[in-house]
Amino acid sequence: MRNTLLSDFVADLDRFPVDMTTMSPWQVVGQLQRLVLEALDMLPPEFHHRSGQVAVHRLAVVDESASMTGPLIISANCHVGAGAVLRAGTWLDEDVTVGPHSEVKSSLIFARSAAAHRNYVGDSVIGQDVNLEAGVVLANHFNERVDKRIFVRIEGQAVDTALTKFGAVLGDGARLGANAVTSPGTLLLPRTIVPRLALVDQEADA
Repeated sequence: MRNTLLSDFVADLDRFPVDMTTMSPWQVVGQLQRLVLEALDMLPPEFHHRSGQVAVHRLAVVDESASMTGPLIISANCHVGAGAVLRAGTWLDEDVTVGPHSEVKSSLIFARSAAAHRNYVGDSVIGQDVNLEAGVVLANHFNERVDKRIFVRIEGQAVDTALTKFGAVLGDGARLGANAVTSPGTLLLPRTIVPRLALVDQEADA
């Protein structure tokens, strides 16, 4: 079984300030707070540093009612809507939309992607040009299990990520329909389309 890298899903990893080219998706997710903290020290002066390790680009638009907890980076031309919640370990690339009352926790969202309509994104990586329709949830924890370890499916084999919090990796250009849910440990290749109301459970489908 070959090594699975985050670059299999997101082509332009160089957009993030810290090198992740040799890391698997779950290695990245397991270190998101550290990675975003490192990136904070590498930002150009166009970013305004607020209290609590929050950096917002001067061309970003953030509603005053949004809740933000660092380490957090919001890049140029991002739009963060009313009541949105951005939690520690989150990086928004350029032209990302996080809409009203959406929540993003410990996640990387690459350029031109949108979680615009009451979405939940937890412990995940979203590639470029990805769209989440209204109500999409990227679940990140097996609340119902005694053993909460998260496995991913690689070429039909279960791989232990050693994580108990891991949502999804959505490849470049993926589209998720309204009210779709991905179970913890979901890996979607670039340009995957998930229908509205679908449940993606790769562990159960194997």
